[in-house]
Amino acid sequence: MRYVIIGNGVAGTTAAAAIRKADQDGSITMISREEQPFYTRIRLPEVLSGGLESDALILHKEAWYQQQNIGLLLATAVEEIRPDRHEITTSSQSILTYDRLLLATGARPFLPPVPGIGKTGVMSLRTLGNAVSLKAFLDGPGKQVVLIGGGVLGLEAGHHLIKAGHAVTVVESLPRLLPRQMDDEGAALLRKQLESLGFSFVIGLQTREITGEERAEAVVLENGQELRSDLVLVSAGVIPDIVLAQKAGAATGRGIMVNDRMETSLPDIYAAGDATEHLRSCYGLWPVAERQGLVAGRNMAGGDELFMPATPSSVLKVAGLELFSAGDIDPDDKRESAVFTDPENYIYKKLVFDGSMLCGAILYGDLHDRQKLLRAIEDRTDLGSIKDDLVRGDLTGL
Repeated sequence: MRYVIIGNGVAGTTAAAAIRKADQDGSITMISREEQPFYTRIRLPEVLSGGLESDALILHKEAWYQQQNIGLLLATAVEEIRPDRHEITTSSQSILTYDRLLLATGARPFLPPVPGIGKTGVMSLRTLGNAVSLKAFLDGPGKQVVLIGGGVLGLEAGHHLIKAGHAVTVVESLPRLLPRQMDDEGAALLRKQLESLGFSFVIGLQTREITGEERAEAVVLENGQELRSDLVLVSAGVIPDIVLAQKAGAATGRGIMVNDRMETSLPDIYAAGDATEHLRSCYGLWPVAERQGLVAGRNMAGGDELFMPATPSSVLKVAGLELFSAGDIDPDDKRESAVFTDPENYIYKKLVFDGSMLCGAILYGDLHDRQKLLRAIEDRTDLGSIKDDLVRGDLTGL
């Protein structure tokens, strides 16, 4: 059996390991546009402050691929997939044939359609190569950085840029930071603590233009406010990379559409990770990509396993600050909820209820009850008599 995997991130690597465990004899070839083997994207911001050398991010060095008898083609793009012939063409014009193909093409940064977005000095942080280029571009402390987007990776990047001696202003067009993980009250407390660490914020305003001749010199907001910049870092989210799949004729929506077995609409072609859309959801989460890669790999090797989505949850560390968010966080206050705050110690807790069941939670600054809460949400536990205790802030009965 000939297996080809396009992509060397967590989904593709997990799939390759699962295939090799189930099929000791099949040939496995992994193809990646990047120059480095599998690494952790989560710690990319640490490269910006010099707190971590780029090589330390690599999780599987090339010796691992040799031990697993996996062929690894780095710095290689796939130009075309021909499903009718079961073959692909690479950027070197090599033609590879496959019996089973996995699309683990990941996601790419979303660049908002802002005039000047293509100027020198406008960068994003998605790959290890991006991190190295960003650090080299800044070339020493004392620069003005405008960060477009108040999401997790952007804030973490901003934290490490501040540690490196730069001034960072975050522009978030939505009404609050971390809109997927926080409600207004929690986000306000997070903002206050981040400001104490050196961040500046502009919230609720769109970017109108990035000015400068060939190089970005300032970010102009919709109200006319101008923010001078030596670097504009765009962290406005990611979009599934579906270009190859579309050219091959696979069904796509926001992502590559897959069923519970991670099969696409094309025969013998699977997909997993950030590029996929499963039951109308594009998750963009490391644990989900890992699970999808495992399911895809096992099924490619002849298994019969289903991917069942879990309750969306995340444990985040933003600028050294811990946050847990799970389920329906009810940012619009449409459900019954209980909120507990300790502003002096930057602690915020929110429990969201669906009748007698817990359906969502936020913990910021104190995460020690997160496993109990997640279990109650996932199991849809009838809280019965202990609900009143939970509303009063007593979680001992969970």
